[in-house]
Amino acid sequence: MGLLVEGVWSNESYDTKSSGGRFVREPTRFRNWVTADGAPGPTGQGGFAAAAERYHLYVALACPWAHRTLIFRKLKKLEAAISVSIVEPLMLSDGWVFGAAGSPHADTVNGKAKLSEVYLLTDPKFTGRVTVPVLWDKERRTIVNNESSEIIRMFNSAFDAVTDDRTDYCPPPPLRDDIDRINATVYATVNNGVYRAGFATTQAAYEEAFRALFATLDDIEQRLGRQRYLVGTQLTEADWRLFTTLVRFDAVYFGHFKCNLRRIVDYPNLGNYLRDLYQTQGVAATVDIDQIKRHYYGSHRNINPTGIVPLGPALDFTAPHDRGRF
Repeated sequence: MGLLVEGVWSNESYDTKSSGGRFVREPTRFRNWVTADGAPGPTGQGGFAAAAERYHLYVALACPWAHRTLIFRKLKKLEAAISVSIVEPLMLSDGWVFGAAGSPHADTVNGKAKLSEVYLLTDPKFTGRVTVPVLWDKERRTIVNNESSEIIRMFNSAFDAVTDDRTDYCPPPPLRDDIDRINATVYATVNNGVYRAGFATTQAAYEEAFRALFATLDDIEQRLGRQRYLVGTQLTEADWRLFTTLVRFDAVYFGHFKCNLRRIVDYPNLGNYLRDLYQTQGVAATVDIDQIKRHYYGSHRNINPTGIVPLGPALDFTAPHDRGRF
């Protein structure tokens, strides 16, 4: 998995010895905001004005955090305004890497071979994990932000002047308060919960994450028996943040991360809800199950030493769903 230490690459995995075997995700480091006029964003950091063709997105199709940003780029019709580079699916001793020039996985903006080199363009002495997504400013040649939850909020509204889509996936309070509350629970127990189970190095840490994960999935199953979406009748950011974990669940988290109490397809409401979201116009094009499986099973050799990628399971996200009953 690796990280940079004072600008030097080190192929170090996460240290779970000091945390009782628990996987602890490190906070993201670049937290500037793009706003409509360049004014400070919610974190008080700004100075980056929204403009067509100024920003570039670095993503991995396998990564659920990066997947959020691709979905919002698609839903908000920002493909022409925000360019994108997709790293190779395998993340091995050099971390996330790019393909050769002209390949589908080339760095089309900076021409780098590794994502770590893009981080060093911003901070030659950077210390921390090299993660996706990354929002890059082509004009100032720097990373703006690498926190997916903030990037999708920028895409949701900051670029309204350059897109003809005005759908608001994060409306103001009181609905935003509900979105924030469910986001916090879903992040801790589901989005990050599958990693806390998969990367745990003690039985107790694994069981702790496992039980919290399925307690939340069971609660959401009940919630979705009463309403179409997480916060009611409106499709919001909360749904898309959950979706990127659900769409990977049966293919990788169930087996590879040992989250095997139930599959998503075994939940009547969650299974139909997943298909409902997948069938939203444009979303299917952002999902690449082949790269998802190749990344998880091929990259995490501490969990899957052989690197063998399973041929199954058979998944059909295009099957009819029943969510129209709401």
